[in-house]
Amino acid sequence: MTAQPPEIALKSPERPTVKPPYELVCSSSHLLKRLGMAIKESYREAFEEAGASPFHYSVLAVLEESPRETQATIADSLGYDRSWLVGLLDELEEKGLIERKRDPADRRRHVVTLLPAGKAKLAELRGISKRVEDKFLAPLDTEQRASLHRLLLDLTIYHDPRYGPGNGSSAA
Repeated sequence: MTAQPPEIALKSPERPTVKPPYELVCSSSHLLKRLGMAIKESYREAFEEAGASPFHYSVLAVLEESPRETQATIADSLGYDRSWLVGLLDELEEKGLIERKRDPADRRRHVVTLLPAGKAKLAELRGISKRVEDKFLAPLDTEQRASLHRLLLDLTIYHDPRYGPGNGSSAA
């Protein structure tokens, strides 16, 4: 008996009449790519409605976990280009969510601090993130979600060790 390819519904509940090639349906990396594109778009749309972006959410989360970060450490912890991060920080500062000040110990560096409005925005974005994730993972039960997370974390740690032990994760 030959296993049949799973049916995949990305963003829309409507089923397209033209299916992708079986070879691609059998490719885990192709499925991850398709799902990645779908979840990325879902997050972009949801955060945009809140006047933010997934990148803003990431920066705010870093600042809450590690107050008074430098611009360089924020960029490095998220894998963002340092010069690109400056634009994100400009946006967050204009919205009154963060504050940047010269580091008195090293005038070449800027220290970034999360402001109370930034904490409130982070809480709002966490709620949006939870709703997007719950909707996206709706076909999976609690045990399947936990298994999927463990597998994704293992793969991520293999390709990016920053996600491994010592960052608050329970990965060994």
